Amino acid sequence: MENKSCSVNNIYQLEGRVPLLKAIPFGLQHILAMFVANLTPITIIAAAGGLSQAEIAILLQNAMFIAGIATLIQLYPVWKIGSGLPIVMGVSFTFVTVLCTVAANYGYPAVMGAVLVGGIFEGTLGLLAKYWRKLISPIVAASVVTAIGMSLFTVGARSFGGGYTEDFGSAQNLLLGTITLAVCLGWNCFAKGYLKQLSVLVGLIVGYIVAIFMGKVDLSVIFSGGVVSLPKILPYTPEFHAGAIVSVCIIYLVSAAETIGDTTAMVSTGLNRDIESREISGSLACDGYSSAISSLLGCPPVTSFSQNVGLIAMTKVVNRFTIMTGAGCMILAGLLPPVGNFFASLPESVLGGCTIMMFGTIMTSGMQMVAKAGFTQRNITIAALSLAVGTGFTAASEIDLWRIFPEMMQSVFSANVVAVVFVVAIVLNLVLPKNMDLEKIEE
Repeated sequence: MENKSCSVNNIYQLEGRVPLLKAIPFGLQHILAMFVANLTPITIIAAAGGLSQAEIAILLQNAMFIAGIATLIQLYPVWKIGSGLPIVMGVSFTFVTVLCTVAANYGYPAVMGAVLVGGIFEGTLGLLAKYWRKLISPIVAASVVTAIGMSLFTVGARSFGGGYTEDFGSAQNLLLGTITLAVCLGWNCFAKGYLKQLSVLVGLIVGYIVAIFMGKVDLSVIFSGGVVSLPKILPYTPEFHAGAIVSVCIIYLVSAAETIGDTTAMVSTGLNRDIESREISGSLACDGYSSAISSLLGCPPVTSFSQNVGLIAMTKVVNRFTIMTGAGCMILAGLLPPVGNFFASLPESVLGGCTIMMFGTIMTSGMQMVAKAGFTQRNITIAALSLAVGTGFTAASEIDLWRIFPEMMQSVFSANVVAVVFVVAIVLNLVLPKNMDLEKIEE
């Protein structure tokens, strides 16, 4: 009976065991889909703070470790912290702009102080979610999820072209991204059974091998950090500055909106049901308190990764045990530098080839959520106006509609589609009449 209950078919169920050797590839697929994006924000923020390459290397190792721990807490909650859902956590891109400013003005220790206080703030806000949960109506959540998908299109395109490198958009990068995408699509079309859901992993492997032959992978760095290394606790003593803390706490609210959108989209597409208040509460609590722990390791905040929500929407693999094996790989990467360096050597073009369709899947999930909420005049108005303002006011850099506002507002809204959509949708949901549909005139 025990062997029967342990089946690869459980990958489509939240609970249940999957044979370990068959679970690992699915878990690994999730980690590879977000690995580079998990490390990039630290490199940018640490550089703004004037840290050396040796210091950045320590922080990158810590980032892998804390991402794995935070994912485990999300999967298997501790008290009320964690959603119990297959949400993969990683270092957030949302905070890059504000933390670069804090690092440049106050120094890197001030970044850690602001992240610590802000994390406690968001975590506590999450535990109190039942008091403000009704603000996030189905149409608000649907609009935010759609915005997340739209905001990731440029991320996918940037990765497809090679990322932030000098040869961005080169023929080599475009060819590599195209080959990876073609392999993903081909595998998805012709593979049978559960193997069909490994299309992203197969694309990453084939793309990586092609990249080696193209000379796009530097294998010499894999053993550059030694073999075993424990995470460094408190590499910097946190410093607390009121201006930095307020700025970062505001961005934590934006991150909370993204987490609500990610979690809602995952439940809707992966589990085919509406999200529960306790799941939103646990997800936000994990976001915040894990970020506070992240600051003690010298790292920026961690949050749910939209890449993995897109992967779940595409593959329908939601099993917690399976995703847990991926979290284990991430923790291992944080303890064994060669493993982390191997993952980090994955070229951006390969990642872009795999993720660009996943990001589109998130947007279509948002559209499905809009349809589920209903096409009433009120819902259409909320979705249409919030998406139009969010996209229009932030998409084109030459249209700087935020220049008359304070610098803090500019840093929060000027380039963040999700933040603008969230605020506009919330305001419209509060002020619009409950019934806006035209009543039929009875003769």
